[in-house]
Amino acid sequence: MERQNAWAKYPTDNREHVFQFAENYRQFISGCKTERECVSKFEKMAQNAGFTNIEEIIRSKEALKPGDKVYADIMGKSMVMYVIGEEPMEKGMNILGAHIDSPRLDIKQNPLYEDTGMAMLDTHYYGGVKKYQWVAIPLALHGVFVKKDGTTVPVSIGDKPGDPVFGVSDLLIHLADEQLQKKAAKVVEGENLDILIGSIPAGEKNDKNGEKVKDLVKANIMRILEQEYQIEEEDFLSAEIEVVPAGEARDYGFDRSMIMGYGHDDRVCAYPSFMAILDLGLVPKRTSVCLLVDKEEIGSVGATGMQSRFFENVTAEVLNAMGQYSELTLRRALAHSKMLSSDVSAAFDPNYPEVSEKKNTAYFGKGLVFNKYTGARGKSGSNDANAEYIGHLRDIFDRNHIAFQSSELGKVDQGGGGTIAYILANYGMEVIDSGVAVLNMHAPWEIISKVDLYEAYRGYCVFLKEA
Repeated sequence: MERQNAWAKYPTDNREHVFQFAENYRQFISGCKTERECVSKFEKMAQNAGFTNIEEIIRSKEALKPGDKVYADIMGKSMVMYVIGEEPMEKGMNILGAHIDSPRLDIKQNPLYEDTGMAMLDTHYYGGVKKYQWVAIPLALHGVFVKKDGTTVPVSIGDKPGDPVFGVSDLLIHLADEQLQKKAAKVVEGENLDILIGSIPAGEKNDKNGEKVKDLVKANIMRILEQEYQIEEEDFLSAEIEVVPAGEARDYGFDRSMIMGYGHDDRVCAYPSFMAILDLGLVPKRTSVCLLVDKEEIGSVGATGMQSRFFENVTAEVLNAMGQYSELTLRRALAHSKMLSSDVSAAFDPNYPEVSEKKNTAYFGKGLVFNKYTGARGKSGSNDANAEYIGHLRDIFDRNHIAFQSSELGKVDQGGGGTIAYILANYGMEVIDSGVAVLNMHAPWEIISKVDLYEAYRGYCVFLKEA
């Protein structure tokens, strides 16, 4: 079943919508490199589009009705949006779910030290990474310090014009004979992913109390941080600082058909999901929902991950504001829902054909990707969508001329992966993974096709209106 290249749908003189949507997305991922930054940006855009924070609805005891738009901010790291439909919610919702966290390095809680005249920050990597990919590239620091009085101090260094950048050093080739004999997983160890941040010693050799300063370079770094951000070293204890690739996403290829950027997994699905609910237009038949969640890369755990009950709790609040809440109604609303778990898939790579089975893999330029199942070793840990649901989706996508393809994540027994799909399926709803094909997945710089991004957006719009 050969799928047509989606670019064929857009002749040379009819590609402005594809390229404009991709440019808006490129700017988004260039400026939003953490889950906090994504939620902050999405929240402002949602408010401008007429969405109201559910907390305001609760306080005012306002009654929600069809056409109303509400959202919830979950600790600044996850977000859920609703457009209330004409049908009672117990008949189910149409849900788009994507994650907004990406693999990275996290600064530890006691990170700052000096070694041989160099100031360093200790890190712990987050998510599945090839550690050797994170050395010898320019890195930026994004995140927050939270002081004891509750003051939040945002930090973003390395991406603005004129900013310094940071990095993890690598061993020079002249001295790397022993290193090159190691397996790739051991070439760079996790504890060696420390960030070099400075090398000038402080001019003052005594501290404020008159005591002799032992680590002068470290002291100079703290002087800079105190001047710039009014923070002390102990403020690292309540900080969340993420180390991400420095620099903006870029057009890729002579034809500019692709985008290279950090965090395509999974913001390349989160952005079109968000835009689909923003551009919904008329009151939908079924309530439309967009879930943008944290912690997927480490198992969807914690209060902001999909395994928490925040989605269930917010849905209960929405039902209550509609005058429809009961435990049974909530259970029915969840069980009768349909969902696209909007997550990326592995694109076929001509450099590594041996890991893919060509009839069942995703290709650049062939549109939105459906993964009936993910998992590994006999589909372990996957959702494995129902054939009836796939048939329904095929119908609405074909009727609306959406380019889509079917894939699995590599050859049988080659590897595998997971998404949030199985977690939502635990409610009894229909769920399938659907997203955009990615090259270099989980690397600092990933690559996607612009036309696949656009077809995902079109497909998500159709799903919310017609599923």
